[in-house]
Amino acid sequence: MASDQKTAEFDIGDARRVLGDVFAPWVQDLGLAVESIEIAPPAGAPADWQPRAVLRMAFSDRLCREGGIVCGQALMALADTAMVIAILTANRGFRPMTTVDQTTHFLKAVTSSDVLADARVVRLGRTMSFGRVTLLSATDNKPVAMVSSAFAML
Repeated sequence: MASDQKTAEFDIGDARRVLGDVFAPWVQDLGLAVESIEIAPPAGAPADWQPRAVLRMAFSDRLCREGGIVCGQALMALADTAMVIAILTANRGFRPMTTVDQTTHFLKAVTSSDVLADARVVRLGRTMSFGRVTLLSATDNKPVAMVSSAFAML
C-alpha cells in the first residue's frame, strides 16, 4: 500500500486491507478483525464524539498464559493495532506512524472470550496523534483494560 494513500472516503474494506497488508506477520497471527469504523459522527452523536475503530481478537489457547488467561502482551498488541486503524480512519487513509507511548491499565482477566478493542482518536495532529482504547470481553461487554497512547506521525 502506498505510504500516503488517501481516498475521499476511507471505508471498512480499506481498513481491513491495511490490517492484512501493513502489519507484521506475528500481528496477523493474533487473528484480528476490523468489526467497524466511524469516520464521521452518526446521527444523534454526543458533542464529544471521536473517530473510532472497533477490532476483535478471537479467543485462542495460543494467546493464553498458564491458567487459560489471555496474556497481557496480546491485549497490548490488540490495543496498539486498533489505535493505528482508528488513526488511519480519522486521517481517511494510510499514513506511516510509530507508537511513542502506550500505557495500559489491566482491570480484570480475560478467559475463554474474544476481546473487543474500541479505539477512539482523541487528537489527530500533523506530527503527533493521541488516542484511548477500551478493551472489552466480548462475552459480557465489560471492560478488561484501558489504554492511552501517543503516535508520531511520520
